[in-house]
Amino acid sequence: MAGKIKQLAVYGKGGIGKSTTTSNISAALSKMGYKVMQFGCDPKSDSTNTLRGGEYIPTVLDTLRENSAVKASNVIFEGYNGIYCVEAGGPSPGVGCAGRGIITAVEIFKQQKAFEELDLDFVIYDVLGDVVCGGFAVPIREGIAEHVFTVTSADFMAVYAANNLFRGIRRYSDSGGALLGGIIANSVNQSYSRDIIDDFAARTGTQVVHYVPRSVTVAQCELQGKTTIEAAPDSDQAKIYMELAERLARHEKSRAPTPLEVPDLRGWARSWAERLLELESWVVRESEAI
Repeated sequence: MAGKIKQLAVYGKGGIGKSTTTSNISAALSKMGYKVMQFGCDPKSDSTNTLRGGEYIPTVLDTLRENSAVKASNVIFEGYNGIYCVEAGGPSPGVGCAGRGIITAVEIFKQQKAFEELDLDFVIYDVLGDVVCGGFAVPIREGIAEHVFTVTSADFMAVYAANNLFRGIRRYSDSGGALLGGIIANSVNQSYSRDIIDDFAARTGTQVVHYVPRSVTVAQCELQGKTTIEAAPDSDQAKIYMELAERLARHEKSRAPTPLEVPDLRGWARSWAERLLELESWVVRESEAI
């Protein structure tokens, strides 16, 4: 199926479920017949764990610390259903820039034409989204990824991180940087959570690609060191991840978002807090009436 390699970057604040989502996207794309690489860009180096049965792999930076040069083939490991797994890694604790692993790893793979040699269909970059400066901005700033997606919940700090990402995309959009494909709404089990994320998407000029509910199935699968696609392929959650992967595979047109200024974002959050308080009061009154 390989032709032009489609490179996607998935950002999200720590703990939002970014790596879980990304790994299941990679697994789903592989089941659809695509040749996929998951490129972990988080210093924790845990992006590819569930694609490798819970096993950590040597990172690009770890390998560089032991050798003066690195061949891309030596830091590529095979995971579930033939998915290629790479972890950029981070510096020694307390030393250096956490984004250096991305800069170094991407440069090595570009110089050695590693993606082309593997005849890939997709490269999925799993990137920490709390900060979008330095190395973490490389997939955006350099236009390495064609399309950027963010994983967020309705929690304010997750939305705040997404808005920061939008500011970074906007900054580099006029100089060949990657553009925004949309929002992956994660842990959406309540209707008000969907409403909050929909409203944020509308105000920032983007779209929600899919809604992913919180599910115990995901936790059960990860405790086995596996993705939901592998461990529970017939589950409702696996079907949602398959739908998400299909939408990303079809996605062609991204755009520059219109991020909110911080005072506007906080004002928007306060207005939602008031609406939820009113909703809670209404629910209480209705239950008392019954």
